[in-house]
Amino acid sequence: MAEQTNAINSKNIISKSKSLKKGIVVSDKMDKTIVVEVDILKQHPKYKKRYVSSGRYKVHDENNQFVNGDKVTFQPCRPISKDKKWTVVIDD
Repeated sequence: MAEQTNAINSKNIISKSKSLKKGIVVSDKMDKTIVVEVDILKQHPKYKKRYVSSGRYKVHDENNQFVNGDKVTFQPCRPISKDKKWTVVIDD
């Protein structure tokens, strides 16, 4: 029975690790919240040109320890507010 729970837990860890995102803090003006910009390199399906698409995420920062320009890694969590559904894991 214990082996099954370990297998289940390891699957959850793997699935969470796939959804980790890395980005750069672009705003830290809110209390316990930072805005992180993540750049993704995409390719046009027909013309094959590569371009950068960026997304901004509001991330929970419990101790207000990150400032503009910091590189952070974050993961999804339960919704904390309307826009904030991510939490900081580590800083790079």
